[in-house]
Amino acid sequence: MPLFITYASYSQTGIKGLLSKPENRSAAIKGLLDSVGGRIVAMYNTTGTNDVVLVSEAPDGSDAVAIAMAVSASGAIARAETVRAWTSDEFESVIKKAAGLTGAYVPPGS
Repeated sequence: MPLFITYASYSQTGIKGLLSKPENRSAAIKGLLDSVGGRIVAMYNTTGTNDVVLVSEAPDGSDAVAIAMAVSASGAIARAETVRAWTSDEFESVIKKAAGLTGAYVPPGS
């Protein structure tokens, strides 16, 4: 199953909610991932630009992005970014595809 990394930052509303009812939010995220057939691989609260880093598996990218959009729509998240992650072995096939396409693209102005 594809692996995704989601970086998220709480909104002011989300922070107020956490402070009014301090709790571990992983169960809420687990429920969303379960609903699409995915799972949490790891979830961390961090400091700096991102408040949450979620590593998850989901059947495809649309599931991972839809979850981030649904959470963002709640107003609790100010910003979310989801990226696809590959192991080095998995990424080798991407590199091979790119190598086969080298020279096939004609840049603008050529």
